[in-house]
Amino acid sequence: MMMAAVKLGSLPPAALGGVTVTKKCERSSGGVRVVGECGSGGNGFPSFLPKQVEKIKDPFARNLARRIKRLPVQIECSDSFIMSSCVQPLIQRDANPVVLLHCFDSSCLEWRRAYPLLEESGLEAWAIDVLGWGFSDLGRLPPCNVASKRYHLYQLWNSYIKRPVVLVGPSLGAAVAIDFAVNYPEAVKKLVLINPSVYAEGTGNLAKLPRVVAYAGVSLLKTFPLRLYANLLAFNGISLSRSLDWTNVGRLHCHMPWWKDATVNFMVSGGYNVVSQIKQVKQKTLLICGENDRIVSNQLAMRLLFELPK
Repeated sequence: MMMAAVKLGSLPPAALGGVTVTKKCERSSGGVRVVGECGSGGNGFPSFLPKQVEKIKDPFARNLARRIKRLPVQIECSDSFIMSSCVQPLIQRDANPVVLLHCFDSSCLEWRRAYPLLEESGLEAWAIDVLGWGFSDLGRLPPCNVASKRYHLYQLWNSYIKRPVVLVGPSLGAAVAIDFAVNYPEAVKKLVLINPSVYAEGTGNLAKLPRVVAYAGVSLLKTFPLRLYANLLAFNGISLSRSLDWTNVGRLHCHMPWWKDATVNFMVSGGYNVVSQIKQVKQKTLLICGENDRIVSNQLAMRLLFELPK
């Protein structure tokens, strides 16, 4: 059952740099409000990350984890804010920023190896945790359906980026990117879709499960053996010790106290179904796919190639 959910997106590695940022505050009419949160815990990691981050050995993951911060993002037409996790660029550039999404049930740590290369190339890169995944503060759980994820991403863009971006979506992140680009075309200059998983009709029958069964299935999704299996599907030629470590990276966000509730919330909401939106994409799009991908067939990328207008 949960392999159907896993196939909505793979669970690969990520990217990083290495700077620790502390909490920043600013004055407002009501007193002091936090505008960025990245208070250091042990070894320079943000204090809001699960303690299991200390056990991760991969230096790229450790470096990028130290860069994760939380920014307040408004989620309703009110004063409600979510402290939303992301990796923010150190320098703002004149060119269009690159915004990196992640796969199904994952986090910005996917980009641990690519992110420093993008920075070294002089790009302004943002690695963003999609609402309901990653390391945001969701103690008061908002809806984690598609509409909420889309609006949250827009509000983050509207508050901090404010320029058309090159939006990068791997696997299910490609569906997130298409949905966002169609609904907020002013925010997206171009798309890059990597091993895109965009033809699944949402979460399918998983949306109809009784909640007790859904919670049992989500508990399985968190398990180390299932995550390790997904990791073995995603990567060839890596040692067992590295695969074990990367599995810990890939499931680190599952230790957030709200993770299970948010995942069930997304599952029963129906998930992403963007098939009808594909031909509405106005932005130029680059497709990247692995010839031997064992999670998302490259034949689906070829189909997408012919269906996207540009």
